[in-house]
Amino acid sequence: MVLSGNTDVSYSQDFTTLARWMSGDFSNQQQAFDDPRKFAHIRIFFRPLPYEFFSGVGLYSEQTQDYDLWSPYRQGVHRLVDQGEHVYIENYGLKDRLLYAGAGHNLDILKTITPDCIERREGCSMVFKREGDAFIGSVEPGKACIIPKKGKMTYLTSHVEITESTWMSIDQGMDVETDEYVWGSTEGILKFHKRASFDNELPF
Repeated sequence: MVLSGNTDVSYSQDFTTLARWMSGDFSNQQQAFDDPRKFAHIRIFFRPLPYEFFSGVGLYSEQTQDYDLWSPYRQGVHRLVDQGEHVYIENYGLKDRLLYAGAGHNLDILKTITPDCIERREGCSMVFKREGDAFIGSVEPGKACIIPKKGKMTYLTSHVEITESTWMSIDQGMDVETDEYVWGSTEGILKFHKRASFDNELPF
């Protein structure tokens, strides 16, 4: 049991471990170097939000090409919920995401994000469970994380593996009618290594 520094709320050890492992700057530079025809050099930032944002643990994230850190192609806000045997992560989109581009590596921008800037991505929460030295996560059941793409309605499938120093993930969109592949990685799982940790910014 770990107590929050802001309240008397207590968290499980798995919850605090996952939050610490997620909080960081990740790069797949080695993967891109080994096979540049298949993999671009990507950076992922997960930056802790103040406790007051969710009255709990939250993270801001962005994914961007390494050569242009100010133009992320994916951004999100995530509320971590301790459910004992697993960690439930609610996902939120930003209503005007361009205003907050760069917040993953610029704390002045991060501080401008407020709860009224976000909206819940229904059906798109992730469920993480501890398996040995890793956490394995996937989209909550129900095929309800709907994303229109390429003229079709698709549902998101996402598989994530997190360790203390690595992040591996693959996202794909499947046709809601046929369950056939529509978009996403065809070259396999993306493999990131943690360049820097932001766990000292967590509220516990």
